[in-house]
Amino acid sequence: MDNRFKARLGLTIGDTNGIGPEVIIRTLSDQRILNFCTPVIYASANVLNKVRKALSAEHFHYQQVQSVQSIVPKKVNLITCLDENLEVHLGNPTPESGKASLDSLMAACKDLKAGLLDGIVTAPIDKENIQTDEFKFPGHTEFLTSYFDAPESLMLLVSGDLRVATITGHMAVKDVSDRITFDLIIRKITILLESLKKDFGILKPRIAVMGLNPHAGENGLLGTEELEIIRPAVMHLKEKGHLVFGPYPADGFFGMQQYKQFDAVVSMYHDQGLIPFKTLAFESGVNFTAGLPIVRTSPDHGTAYSIADKHVASETSFREALFLACDVIKKRTAEQMPVV
Repeated sequence: MDNRFKARLGLTIGDTNGIGPEVIIRTLSDQRILNFCTPVIYASANVLNKVRKALSAEHFHYQQVQSVQSIVPKKVNLITCLDENLEVHLGNPTPESGKASLDSLMAACKDLKAGLLDGIVTAPIDKENIQTDEFKFPGHTEFLTSYFDAPESLMLLVSGDLRVATITGHMAVKDVSDRITFDLIIRKITILLESLKKDFGILKPRIAVMGLNPHAGENGLLGTEELEIIRPAVMHLKEKGHLVFGPYPADGFFGMQQYKQFDAVVSMYHDQGLIPFKTLAFESGVNFTAGLPIVRTSPDHGTAYSIADKHVASETSFREALFLACDVIKKRTAEQMPVV
């Protein structure tokens, strides 16, 4: 990464009673982060100070600013968007912590939409605790797709050269088969192809597509989705000149480490892709939302209430999310610069 480019990154606090504040503070305690970006935390001083004190994070410092227009380069910046009297009860979700996670997200998204930020990194929310009349979405991905008026987006889990996308997202397994269509697969893989080229710099990406059923349906014995929907979609993309292969039986594919031969893997549903991904890369995994007009990443873990008051959370995934956001922003910015 070119150290001269410093992205303005909005960091949402997530659920204030989860590990979001902790992993943010641990990440930004390393001053070298400031060589790559100017972080802007959307939270409040009382939340940061309570967690900083509990962590004895003497190397974590921040500058309070009124708006993005007044952020200080080479400093961690804090924009107050939460109730300063908000109480922090680590490990226990409350209506107040859910509201705080939404307030932080909305404030950062507003600035991002106005072009005042280059991207955002979102700390984990509680998908149930955040629900309000303003937020009626299964998660960040669906909210951001709607907020930024994207026709469609794609959940893409990233760790180094391992990239796993999901055709369907946060939905009940019993509904997956009805949701999967030829057109949906084409749309999602098209987003993936474009993102691999634009955001990751892979000129001719190789993509592996998983089947839906055990053993990829065994030629119709265990299900017909592969024969009637998935294989025709793969063939259609091949005819368009794309290096798309499959459908593969997911268990054998990951068990034999065939994913190492591809630039990305497409799973049919959430757990089919995320279970092997998190088994292989839980500490370093990043959730990237492809297909959006803005750059958004997040760690691949949740609020982790069970350890939030123990102060043992690893910041690795959040740090990797921050670095990936910087990389993607740099690639998109370079792509837009005129050739001289």
